Amino acid sequence: MLDCDSSDRHKGRNADRVTMLIIAVAMLALELLVLLATPWTSPTEFVVDVGGGILALALVPLLVQRPVVGGTMLGLLAAASPLATPAATCAMFFVAQRCSLRSALLVAGVGVAGHLVQGWWRPIEGLDYLWWVVLVLITYATLLGWGFYLQARRSVIVSLRERAKLAEADQARRLEHARSDERARIAREMHDVLAHRLSLVATHAGALEFRPDATPDQVAHAAGVVRANVHQALDDLRQVVQVLRAPDPSDSNATRPQPTMADLGELLAENRAAGAVVLLRDALPDPALVPATLGRTAYRVVQEGLTNARRHAPGQPVRLDLGGSPGGELTLSMRNGYPSDSRPDSQAGSGTGLIGVIERVEMEGGHVEHGRSGQEFRLTARLPWPA
Repeated sequence: MLDCDSSDRHKGRNADRVTMLIIAVAMLALELLVLLATPWTSPTEFVVDVGGGILALALVPLLVQRPVVGGTMLGLLAAASPLATPAATCAMFFVAQRCSLRSALLVAGVGVAGHLVQGWWRPIEGLDYLWWVVLVLITYATLLGWGFYLQARRSVIVSLRERAKLAEADQARRLEHARSDERARIAREMHDVLAHRLSLVATHAGALEFRPDATPDQVAHAAGVVRANVHQALDDLRQVVQVLRAPDPSDSNATRPQPTMADLGELLAENRAAGAVVLLRDALPDPALVPATLGRTAYRVVQEGLTNARRHAPGQPVRLDLGGSPGGELTLSMRNGYPSDSRPDSQAGSGTGLIGVIERVEMEGGHVEHGRSGQEFRLTARLPWPA
């Protein structure tokens, strides 16, 4: 198949016109040089040469649009007129840059044959025919090699540009994926931190709503607890934002520690103060042995479990079992019953809290099991505990 890469040839009519103009100017300049250096023995030779030069210039548009056909015709024209030699050699170079090897060899073969015929019936004075053959072969071989070198170089450049575009697109996808992960991380942190505090606020606000007979002291106490927890929620929110941002060495709040297993007692005390019944069975050898990252994940799991119990099963006892040892697993098991009636603040949630817990635990290489078992809801997390 005699094919040329149309994408590499030239794109658009304007590019074709520029190519035609460049080739035509080059051919005209070379033909004028040949015209001045060629002696004529008869008017017939002059007419044939000039006609061949004009016809070669007329074939430039065909050469640009259909290189193989135009190059072949120019090679045949070189057999009749020396003024077609510049056009035939330019056509050979043009085809070698843009067409396949088979197409270029066809045009080169026709051009070589045409010039051999030209040298046979229009010999150059003082140049042996054998040297003419050698000169023609060297010229066409040089044009063929040079043209294919430029074609290969252009292909490499195009390939590198495509790779650069793909790399930029891939980098953009990675940045978007990173942004998406960061947004998910922020949402998870916000949920874990704020849901617990706001559920405490909702519990005390509910007590004010459902206890119209409460004494002024009880109302003041409940309002104070609501206010304190709102302030704590704002402080926790500020802390989360500071942790997610790039740390500023001059900001002392940015280095505040995240909760670990050592803070679990304070979390349980807050829930008990809000009226929750939390039964703890701690079989850990020493909470101080729990690594900070592992302890933070365990803290968030317990926090989410208590929040869900307070929201969906208010008034039901929560049983928390802790166990494990270094080199094995840290096990968290939480159970709570279902209430016989429901309250407005015990409506079903979106489930994003449990999704966040599962993601946290799985990122640490652990496993989460949750669901209803009889009249109880169970949440169990198993996390690897490095030795």
